[in-house]
Amino acid sequence: MTVSRPSVAAAPAEEADGSRGADAPSAAERRSALRRGGAVLVLLLLAALVPLLGPDLALYETGEADAPGIGLVTLLRTVMFGALCVLAGHAADGWLTRRVPGAPAPRPANWSLAAAGLGAVAAVWLALIVANGNIPPDSLAELRPGRLWQTTDGRLALLEVNAFIAAGYCAQSRRPGSAFLPLAVMAAAEALRAHPAIGPEEDPLVGSALTLVHLTSAALWAGGLLWVLRTLRLWRPWPAQSAALLGLYARVAAVLFAAITASGICSTLRKLPLDSLFTSAYGRVLVAKLLLVLVIAGLAVAARARLRRGAWAAIAPARAEVVVLGLAVAVSALLTAVPAPIWWDTPLWG
Repeated sequence: MTVSRPSVAAAPAEEADGSRGADAPSAAERRSALRRGGAVLVLLLLAALVPLLGPDLALYETGEADAPGIGLVTLLRTVMFGALCVLAGHAADGWLTRRVPGAPAPRPANWSLAAAGLGAVAAVWLALIVANGNIPPDSLAELRPGRLWQTTDGRLALLEVNAFIAAGYCAQSRRPGSAFLPLAVMAAAEALRAHPAIGPEEDPLVGSALTLVHLTSAALWAGGLLWVLRTLRLWRPWPAQSAALLGLYARVAAVLFAAITASGICSTLRKLPLDSLFTSAYGRVLVAKLLLVLVIAGLAVAARARLRRGAWAAIAPARAEVVVLGLAVAVSALLTAVPAPIWWDTPLWG
């Protein structure tokens, strides 16, 4: 009598003929992933270099004065704007998923608390700079938080700090969509700060309104795309719902892009003399931002075209889009830190 050993089933990753399973990535896919990862790292490095090298490059041979701590201010505003984008994307979760028929239950991890914390820290640091006369304090003895109540900029800075704290609390509550209210307050405070009542503008409220539209639309665009991409990773077993979610975001993003473009053009006509486009720091940074927006628009069009073949066909350009959006956030932060251009005659509009 012979005893036969039971056959052992092959591992899921290997087929009977030794080939890899259908779900295992091929060598070409791994190489493609490595290339994409390398491109992402390069773009993130460029974004990190914006606060360090951007001010010097923008101010080179312009004759404009270098504001104290411009690199630090750019870094802090990059963190603050990035946190605003993440919070806005998370707050849009319910609005988007409710409109996807048969939306699956999985949701990405909640980054809102960390984003709110980083945003609040950056806002506090910026507030301390404002309290010290817009000069970064060199020691604890130079901290004057009590002065914040004495100026409009100081009160707006405090409002931004509290808005981030409130947004983090709302995002963790049962109604995360309620975070839109403190985020709107934060965006409004930033818009008012960018256009002070005492300044060269004849009607600063118009400029503040344009900045509010621009900042809100940009935060929803960048933050919404980040949240959608993170959600699609969890929705891979549901291709129909994934395509519906990405298609819905694409339609919303088209409206946001139109708002960003219109408000940006109007703000430029109000703030920048065209003959200073390449001779002022503000103009140079604005040109860099415009080039990034053109790249982002091209990637968005490519993603929309690939969406006809399914959600996963559009993932690659969408991922590249969100990374370039991150770089654009850093350049936008630099734009708020460089000296404002000077009009020697009447502005083109406003």
